[in-house]
Amino acid sequence: MDKPKVYFMDARSESPDTSLINKTVTVFEAAGFDKMINKGDVVAIKMHCGELGSSAYIRPAYVRAIADKIKELGGRPFACDTTTQTYGTWGSRVTELDLVETAERNGFSSATLGCPFLSADGYVGTSDYRVDIPEGYLLKEAYIAQAIAAADKTIVLTHFKGHGMGVIGGALKNLGIGCQSKRGKFNVHMGRHPEYGIGDSTVFHPENFKGKEADPDWELLENCCPLGLFKVTDNDELLWEREKCINCLGCGSWMNPRGIFEPNLANFDATDIAIGDAALGVIKAVGRENIGFINVAVDVSPKCDCAGFSDLPLVPHLGVFASKDPVAIDQACVNAAMNAPGTPGSLAEEMGIDAPGERKFDLGGGAIEGLSEQTTINTAVVNGLGSREHELVHAQPLGRDRFAFPPDPRPTKVRFAKMFEKFQPFPFDKHNGRGYNRLDKVDIDAVKGDDINVDPHSHQDAAYHGDGGWHPGDDDPSYLPKENGSSPNGKASKKDSKAKKE
Repeated sequence: MDKPKVYFMDARSESPDTSLINKTVTVFEAAGFDKMINKGDVVAIKMHCGELGSSAYIRPAYVRAIADKIKELGGRPFACDTTTQTYGTWGSRVTELDLVETAERNGFSSATLGCPFLSADGYVGTSDYRVDIPEGYLLKEAYIAQAIAAADKTIVLTHFKGHGMGVIGGALKNLGIGCQSKRGKFNVHMGRHPEYGIGDSTVFHPENFKGKEADPDWELLENCCPLGLFKVTDNDELLWEREKCINCLGCGSWMNPRGIFEPNLANFDATDIAIGDAALGVIKAVGRENIGFINVAVDVSPKCDCAGFSDLPLVPHLGVFASKDPVAIDQACVNAAMNAPGTPGSLAEEMGIDAPGERKFDLGGGAIEGLSEQTTINTAVVNGLGSREHELVHAQPLGRDRFAFPPDPRPTKVRFAKMFEKFQPFPFDKHNGRGYNRLDKVDIDAVKGDDINVDPHSHQDAAYHGDGGWHPGDDDPSYLPKENGSSPNGKASKKDSKAKKE
């Protein structure tokens, strides 16, 4: 059996057709996605708009380039993300209203994308399509965001990075978390699971709550749960109705640092397995022949774009990847990160994983020690979703002409000659045709080094020093001084200023 192909272009850019944005279009074509899209197809572009405060999420220009390409092929694209669980106390993408407002703040709108931006699972996150996955290693069903399941074709456009819970945030995570409805996310995160759910398996230490007086943020211990399962009594006792916990993950950032919860490795590992299974659910919902994957491996931040911040990238930009196999593309990105040096000053250096050959995400991506960057990938191999073995194909640039300015690809003379003739922007009528008041020659070398040895007054006879007055040598009548010694703009001339000083 032939290995799946992963098409790749590195992160170096030296011309318009080697721009990272245009390389994304190049690998789109190299992977054959242009042949997948037919005239009239509705095409979902599944991307991550980033939590408010994040800065490493994929730039809107990448999405726009893919949307324009789809329209060129006769398709009808829309960009989309899905609503989240509460995750944290101040989540910015929990409802459709939150999601759309955050997306717009981060630069995603129909104006920037050239297509609509949708919440794929509706206002609350319950607009979905249920899929049976008997092949699943852990999950046996998945809940896919309705708009993705309803689309004719899907392009999964992913910012490749680390992930606190999933360890890596690649194509599989974009499927297994990002394409799931909110209902589906509770499934993946082990809500109410008898063995791996937080409510059933977490070691709870209420004695580590030191009371209202000692903890000024104690009210947040109650307010972090959307179901109100935590209660601080008048006797400073912390109560938890753990049997009702749905794994919304809103409490961890408050309970873990206080030692009230012991981080649950099994919950994290099980979630990473479930991501691989849920990813298979998406493939079953949309069809293998109807989906393609692009990973933009730049700004490879340690944590996911669902965090409200972005740390230094673990490694330098890696490049862009495209494949029909989500397992192969993620493995290719993981391999590239492993072989790359860590970014100086980053978490990779801090954790001692900055040398080429070190696995970057076990410690650099995962929120707790013991997680593996291979868990989701391996699960997706076991359940039949894809192959870790792959052929890396270096795609070639398509040429400058392919990436001319889309609204008007004509050359400069054709576009602007008539306009420049009518509205000439260069002032040829000034300064003997030279246009501007500048010295003919200065000592350039004097200001190129570390030490500046130029007399600040050595150019005092220059025609223009930025003070609005007339200087000797100025041949522009508009700057000639009036009889009162001031320039036409009312400022005193240099000549007048000298007289006052004397």
